[in-house]
Amino acid sequence: MSTALRITEIFHSLQGESNTVGRPTVFVRLTGCPLRCQYCDTAYAFTGGLIYELDQVLKEVESFSTPYVTVTGGEPLAQRACLPLLTALCDRGYVVSLETSGAINVEDVDKRVIKVMDLKTPGSGELSKNLESNIEHLSSNDQIKFIICDRKDYEWSKTKVEEYGLHEKVADVLFSPSNEQMSAKELAEWILADRLKVRFQIQLHKYLWGNQPGY
Repeated sequence: MSTALRITEIFHSLQGESNTVGRPTVFVRLTGCPLRCQYCDTAYAFTGGLIYELDQVLKEVESFSTPYVTVTGGEPLAQRACLPLLTALCDRGYVVSLETSGAINVEDVDKRVIKVMDLKTPGSGELSKNLESNIEHLSSNDQIKFIICDRKDYEWSKTKVEEYGLHEKVADVLFSPSNEQMSAKELAEWILADRLKVRFQIQLHKYLWGNQPGY
């Protein structure tokens, strides 16, 4: 298997989402994605990028002297070389997380990697791309994320949480308002009213830096 990767950017920032929000983290953003979610904020990563050999990626990650690494996209698993990258990062002692759309099989992802996996809501426009069989490959170290666009998405997400017993399956169930589509305050109030056992999150990096690449 080739270990060459097409990469849009490697950068150092604060983790903006998940249950490590706020931690200084190195992000490795792979190029390409088979989905076209209507709220996507990283369309610049669909094409382009530069070819890196695995050793080049590891050297650049090391230069930031940070123990947390997130591999993201686009959809990182669309490149098969993502798998050896994840394993190599784990072998070097990093705390590694993978941000994935849930549309590609996660079974072969190194078990040491924390998977932060979406279930695409109806409002995403990509509901049909969900590979719900991925849920059986999630563990108590992983997280599952729902991006909520409206009340229909919220109700759909609640149903999926119960259907798959996600509270017992993963470390955290994340409910996030779609930026500029769903009021964060309103979503928070729905969660409180329904006594949901989920983690509400907003995208910290957008409040700090907006939609700038490299953050």
